[in-house]
Amino acid sequence: MEVEKNYDVRGWYSTVHEIRHDGGEPGDTLIKVAVGVVIRNPFAGKFVADLSDIVNPSPAIGHALGERAAALLGNRPVNSYGKGGIAGTAGEQEHVVACITTLFGDPLRQQVGGGRAWISSVSKVAAAGTAIDIPLAHKDELYIRSHYDAVTFSVPDGPRPDELLICVAVASGPRVHQRVGGKTVADLEAAV
Repeated sequence: MEVEKNYDVRGWYSTVHEIRHDGGEPGDTLIKVAVGVVIRNPFAGKFVADLSDIVNPSPAIGHALGERAAALLGNRPVNSYGKGGIAGTAGEQEHVVACITTLFGDPLRQQVGGGRAWISSVSKVAAAGTAIDIPLAHKDELYIRSHYDAVTFSVPDGPRPDELLICVAVASGPRVHQRVGGKTVADLEAAV
């Protein structure tokens, strides 16, 4: 696999949420998926000005995580997406950000059926087992309020201090029972 050629991968992780309702009547099931990879951080414990060693091969991570996330939705199309990661405590937030730039984002978009919108993201430094809330927004238009959401994701034993958790989330549709108005998917489709 391309990721393993450029990074020391300890493991791949995933979670799938199937939501039928959120207090109202059951409707269409919303599927939300998060997938992540835990890799060794070559910059843990030291400050390095040039992060290109983890930036340049990052398209492989975007491709692999996008492919895995889309597969976990089954035959449902990806409607929204987000990205993020956690640096272990010997690393820096900047190490995560270096792995999820546009080089990472473009292959992610390809794997989830395209996407014209900016990919919402989150990054932080934390201890192993810390949860991260990966933000979601519509993949073609950031201002479609019905798709503002998140997927909580964690790896029980990662990232260790010298590791990075790089992750993405996708969803099959809007929040269950969304009803606060704003620009809609129909508005987007009418504009095309």
